[in-house]
Amino acid sequence: MERWSGRVAVVTGASSGIGAAVAKELVKHNMKVVGIARRLERIEALKNEVDGLAGSLYPLKADISREEEVVAAFAWVKNNLGSVDVLINNAGIIGRSTLHEGPVSQWRSVLDLNVLGLSICTKEALQLMRESGVDDGHIIHISSINGHGVPQHSLEYDLMMYSATKNAVQALTEGLRRELVQRNSKIKVTSICPGMVQTEIILAAGYKIAEGMTVEQFYSNLPHLKCQDICEAIIYILGTAPHIQVHDLIIKPVGEPM
Repeated sequence: MERWSGRVAVVTGASSGIGAAVAKELVKHNMKVVGIARRLERIEALKNEVDGLAGSLYPLKADISREEEVVAAFAWVKNNLGSVDVLINNAGIIGRSTLHEGPVSQWRSVLDLNVLGLSICTKEALQLMRESGVDDGHIIHISSINGHGVPQHSLEYDLMMYSATKNAVQALTEGLRRELVQRNSKIKVTSICPGMVQTEIILAAGYKIAEGMTVEQFYSNLPHLKCQDICEAIIYILGTAPHIQVHDLIIKPVGEPM
């Protein structure tokens, strides 16, 4: 990780869960981390938490599903930090819906964030890397085990559209790898596909847990990963030698039935 010391990372969806954990971990490794999310107050609270660590955190408010806000965010990065070296495309939603009933507005929200938002962030990061001469950067998509086919739980939990978006992310990862090869670029691209991770995403999607049960208690009954497990995977990926590209990494908890 020494080669990333003092360099710039952009982490989307940095207000909670995996995004917040990754932002904190990269600050520990002396990176300048731009944490992007809609809930600015949460990233500002995280900034207070990491003050005194080796690197620094820059909270930035933006809705990744809105192109103009993404463009403005990367313009801020360019004007204030010069470039971007690492992009962690973490922002995403489940968007519970069925293919029979929709609602279509829910489909659109999931597609706009999980596919188009990720793609626009990638485009803006690549453009900034080119402008500033960065040819050893790294783009990491936080995908899902749902990106590998259509797991049975996609039907059970109304996740067909979510699975479709994560399969799209897998295709986009491979497509970008081929584009980078075609351009003789040394920029790396990686997709990380976790199984169940303990985050707030199930509550954000409207799933109900038993009355009086905490999120921690809910997950304690299921095989699951911790956000820190994903952080450790990212540190490993970023720490690989220049000639090594971890292209697609599946991480599942032991005993996960899906």
